[in-house]
Amino acid sequence: MTRHSAAKILWLDLEMTGLDPVKDRIMEVGMIATDWDFQTVATLEAVVRVSPTIIKRRMLEGPSAAFFAQHTDTRDQLIKQNAESGRSAKKVEAEIIDFIHKNFADSQPVLLAGNSIHMDRQFIAREWPNFDKLLHYRMLDVSAWKVVFEGRYRKKYAKPEAHRAMADIQGSIEELKYYLGKIKL
Repeated sequence: MTRHSAAKILWLDLEMTGLDPVKDRIMEVGMIATDWDFQTVATLEAVVRVSPTIIKRRMLEGPSAAFFAQHTDTRDQLIKQNAESGRSAKKVEAEIIDFIHKNFADSQPVLLAGNSIHMDRQFIAREWPNFDKLLHYRMLDVSAWKVVFEGRYRKKYAKPEAHRAMADIQGSIEELKYYLGKIKL
C-alpha cells in the first residue's frame, strides 16, 4: 500500500485507566495528522474496549481513583463510551495503521507529537507494537517547550485540560503555535 506524503506530524493523545503502562490500558485515542504549518490533513478518534474489572481496579479503586474522583465527568464519559462503542485493541491498532498508510509517506518513519508524549509512547509500545514500528525514534514533545518558556521566559500557556483525547491534542497543537509565535527569526 502506498502512503501519501501530505502529513508530516502525527499528533496523538491517549486517555488511559491510569499511568502505569504495565497495569493500565488505553481507553481512547485521538489523532490529528498535520503538515508543518499545523494544518489538519486527517483525524482519527477511537475507543478501545477495556474490561470492567480493569476499570474498577485501576480507575475506581486503584491508584488513579483520586485523579478520576476530581474529574468525574471525564471518568463517567470514558466508562460509558467504553461500554457502548469500545473495540478491541487489535482492531483499533489496525485502523491506526490504515490511517498512517493513507496519510504519511512510506519513505520515512512517522514523527509522533503531543504533550508528555513519552508516556503515550510507552503505552503504544506495549499495546500496539505494529503501530510502534512505524514511528520515528524522535518525538515532538510540546511539554519540553513548556519547560523552557515557563522556566526561562516566565511565559505560561493556559491550555485547557479536558482529559479527552481529541480536545487535548488540539490543545497541544495550539500550545506549540503559541510558543512558536514568540520566536522572532
